[in-house]
Amino acid sequence: MSRTKANDEQAARLPEPSVRRWLRQKLLTWYAANARDLPWRRRCDPYAVWLSEVMLQQTQVETVRGYFDRFLKKLPTVEALAAADQHEVLRLWEGLGYYRRARQLHEAAKMLVDQYGGQFPSDSKTIRRLPGIGRYTAGAILSIAFDRREPILEANTVRLFSRLLGYEGAPQSSEGQRLLWAAADVLLPRRDVGRFNQALMDLGSLVCTVRSPRCDVCPIATKCRANQLGKQETIPSPKIKPRRESVREAAVVVRRRGRLLLLRWPEGRRWAGLWDFPRFPISADSAIDREMAKNVLELTGATIRPGRRLATLSHGVTRFQITLECFEAECTACANRAAMETRWVRPAELKDFPLSSTGRKLARMVS
Repeated sequence: MSRTKANDEQAARLPEPSVRRWLRQKLLTWYAANARDLPWRRRCDPYAVWLSEVMLQQTQVETVRGYFDRFLKKLPTVEALAAADQHEVLRLWEGLGYYRRARQLHEAAKMLVDQYGGQFPSDSKTIRRLPGIGRYTAGAILSIAFDRREPILEANTVRLFSRLLGYEGAPQSSEGQRLLWAAADVLLPRRDVGRFNQALMDLGSLVCTVRSPRCDVCPIATKCRANQLGKQETIPSPKIKPRRESVREAAVVVRRRGRLLLLRWPEGRRWAGLWDFPRFPISADSAIDREMAKNVLELTGATIRPGRRLATLSHGVTRFQITLECFEAECTACANRAAMETRWVRPAELKDFPLSSTGRKLARMVS
């Protein structure tokens, strides 16, 4: 298919100008009466908008509320974030997961201070040069904080636009992405862009839900193609989830003179920048005591005497389902050679170190 023909077909799917005007008016009126009371909407400066949007990536709104307030209380400005130690940033982020977001947030803050005097660029091309800021996050910052005419496309609006247009293809496909971004762009008003984009997200979250959408109270239901076709439950087409791979690992709480041994994961490793108890993959038929001694020595330089089993924890990380066998051990000797950065800490000090979710569970067991 030629590009011209593809563009013509895409344009034919989009609402006509009179319908666009109607949609804008209906959405903004609905939002005025139904906007969610969210902490980041009480302070719509670029830093707060940016922080909230990064936290909300792949994370539920209710989960983010407390994290957002706590983070801003400790690091209220981009300058404060840039000056903070990565250790502090990751500790504030602990529990939100996808820790790369926190590391990129920190790096971007340092770039903003060093290159832009702590001020956010107000154009999409420049702001997208910052680590971790893609098209959606840039659009959210620019439209909400600067009222720039920038579209957004995230989970809620993908669903809403797919139903509005009656698009039955895969939203993640190249065709789907072109169509949905075009819809997000063409519907934008000339002003109140941030409010309009937030209205779209709220409508998707509160009304145009994944299951059992509330079409009876939707302000734009009469123009919704999926509603007209009775296909609200089948549009958009479901995303095929990758099959999770089962993995077995061991974690070892190593003790020495009342202190516990932690290591810090380097760049390129899962949980980079976080502290953890020594952990490593094991096979189902491995001689666990020998595996513990070998891996702890390689990772930390500590020679250990394996002890009792503490617990078995199960958790999912991206495409892995991990069974974590947790053990105690006593350090009998400690060499200077270690593959990782290590530290001996008192149990009471564990609360000050950023740990993975299972690392924190294990810390509670031993402190």
